[in-house]
Amino acid sequence: MSTPESGRGSGHIAARNDLSGTIHGPVVQAATIHGGITYTVQQAPPTGVRVTPDEIPPLTVRFINRTEGLATLDGWLAPEEGGTGVGFAALHGPPGVGKTALVSRWAQQGRERFPGGQIYVDFAALRGETAGADVSEAARCCLRSLGVDDAYIPASFADRVRLLRSLSAERRLLVFLDNVSEPGQAAALIPKGKGSFLVVAGGSGLGELALDGARLMAVEPLDRDSALELLAERCGARRIAADPASAQRLVELCDGLPVALHVVAGRLAARPRLTLAALTAELAVESRRLAGMSLGKERSVSAAFDLVYRELAPEPARLYRLMGWHPAATFDAGVAAVAAGLDPERTADALEALTGAGLLEEMPDGRFRLHGLVRLHAGDRATEEEAPAERPALLRRVTLHPTEEEAPAERPALLRRVTLHYLALTALADRAIRLDRLRIADLDQLLSTVPDPFAAPDAPRPVDWLEAEHRNILGVLRAAAREGTLRTEVWQLAEAFTVLFLHHRHLGDWRESLELGAAAAAEALVPAAEARLRSLLSRPLMDLGEYEAARRELDTAQACAEVSGDLVVRASVQEFSGRHWDRTDPVRAMEAYRSALDLNTVANEGRGAAIAAYFLGCAQDTAGDSRAALETLRGAHDQLLARKDLRMAARVRVAIGIAHDHLDETDEAVRALREGAGALRDQEATHYEAQALVALAGIQERSQGDTQEVRTHLERALEIYEAGGSPRAQELRQRLAGGGATG
Repeated sequence: MSTPESGRGSGHIAARNDLSGTIHGPVVQAATIHGGITYTVQQAPPTGVRVTPDEIPPLTVRFINRTEGLATLDGWLAPEEGGTGVGFAALHGPPGVGKTALVSRWAQQGRERFPGGQIYVDFAALRGETAGADVSEAARCCLRSLGVDDAYIPASFADRVRLLRSLSAERRLLVFLDNVSEPGQAAALIPKGKGSFLVVAGGSGLGELALDGARLMAVEPLDRDSALELLAERCGARRIAADPASAQRLVELCDGLPVALHVVAGRLAARPRLTLAALTAELAVESRRLAGMSLGKERSVSAAFDLVYRELAPEPARLYRLMGWHPAATFDAGVAAVAAGLDPERTADALEALTGAGLLEEMPDGRFRLHGLVRLHAGDRATEEEAPAERPALLRRVTLHPTEEEAPAERPALLRRVTLHYLALTALADRAIRLDRLRIADLDQLLSTVPDPFAAPDAPRPVDWLEAEHRNILGVLRAAAREGTLRTEVWQLAEAFTVLFLHHRHLGDWRESLELGAAAAAEALVPAAEARLRSLLSRPLMDLGEYEAARRELDTAQACAEVSGDLVVRASVQEFSGRHWDRTDPVRAMEAYRSALDLNTVANEGRGAAIAAYFLGCAQDTAGDSRAALETLRGAHDQLLARKDLRMAARVRVAIGIAHDHLDETDEAVRALREGAGALRDQEATHYEAQALVALAGIQERSQGDTQEVRTHLERALEIYEAGGSPRAQELRQRLAGGGATG
């Protein structure tokens, strides 16, 4: 079956850490996925209550100068503080010039000016490797910052923007959108509350935001005095005063870019015996690179990075090079170990060396990030220095069949190791969330060598880990799909990855991952996998309103399912087809659900048949045949209870109550809805509980039932919606305030 609660699957074999002999197919040794996962529980804002976000990154070093920029921002804010408008500023300049630090300093100084809170969205983290970021995802981030639970964030971008405006209308907020690459990503996220302020930072292409009312500020490199002050702060004033001529020359060579100044200052601070004169002379002979140190150039600070890189020991240097090829924005120690083939202790030492050298940023959650310019430099070093003679040795972390050729270069081999790493962990997370779900991939051999990080008593929730890693997983999927030799791994990863999107509906990412997986399955000639992935793809397409595209995917999925000969896959496609026809053609929807029911029955897939019957009963009720719906739903309810699926059985019980209501059988409707709501509460399925309680309150009010009981139901539903930040909470507040319960 295709629903998140249905299907078939199998557990993985107990973990061990030995491997010998010849292995056919993908293998990951436990020593390769050492360290398991990185997941640090962050202090997320409570949902559903009025929260005050405080997200703009703090400064970790003393802020130097920028007094004019700070004063300009103050001046732009002043008219809005006493008026009814909203401030809007766009800061532009080359990478590494200090835009983020300037806004962080201004936000820190003016904290009391924004009692509603400060929101930060990093578009670089949102977009990963793509040219532009998903502004709808940015809107989702803002809503989460204001306490809205994922379950109640609208699917469409337009609805997200409307909700953001409503929630920000009574707040004075500072919203900072960092690393924006396209102007169109910004204007829609302007907060509505008077006195609020939106700051956008990015490259030089933000000028058209002036048409939306933005005031533009060019952030320039530091002047000589400020740059010297920065060096003195980092290296010691006495050291600068001892050789002012060399210090001034060093500032000139760095062109006032803070990112370059911090790198060379870090080198000076780390090596007290290195003189300013020696460092300046070293930079001066790098004429070929220094010629590219002009503002806005990708290689504008490569000479400075090279100077730090050359002082690395061999192992950290190699890790640095290889992580320049890593296809995701961030990585943890486990990924680094897989990439370089190091044990955990040596990996930790190498990461510490890179962090200490200023080439690697350690994030609050324990992951690491290469700044964009540093990552480019690391990749360049890898391209030039990973010699062909060394590459075969780097492939030995994965055992190959003797007839299988080794990859011709280290980059594809690294990508394969990282892809298998994420495939194993994502598959374990998928199984930990729901074991008895339809899966095409047979990963028992792969998972037999991998310790399950989600089985430990203090393990993170699998959905939380997937959420934290989901952009990295998508980055790996993109890179593996481009490689062309990892088709099987791509569709298997896409299949396991979809469990995240059944809980957190990142529609754009869900769609892309399934498109990549379906294409890979087609190229690998696995029709069952292609059918499964294309039928799953119909769900985000329908949520995005692309119904014709969803229909085309389902048509292809049905053809693939027929070729596969797998009855359960065919049933799954029929169920998805029923959901597609639900909105326009109830008769065809019921035909599809009946087909899914019959196929599951023939395949002896009892639970799948029960869930198909549930959907069929709901469709019958919607079509007006509530009596037939009751019979169908009762059968589904009994089957689910027999399989101890209490959550789905409770949902069916609620559907039974609604069908009774449509037949004006009020007593039966009230009884079924009460039972269903109580069971859903026991199963902690509060979203469905609230729906049942609202329906129950409406029936009781129409039948002039106990008004106090009606109010109790609505108050409980309101409590649930407020706890999740649902927009429906306002509707219930109005109903309760007006003494009514219709709706």
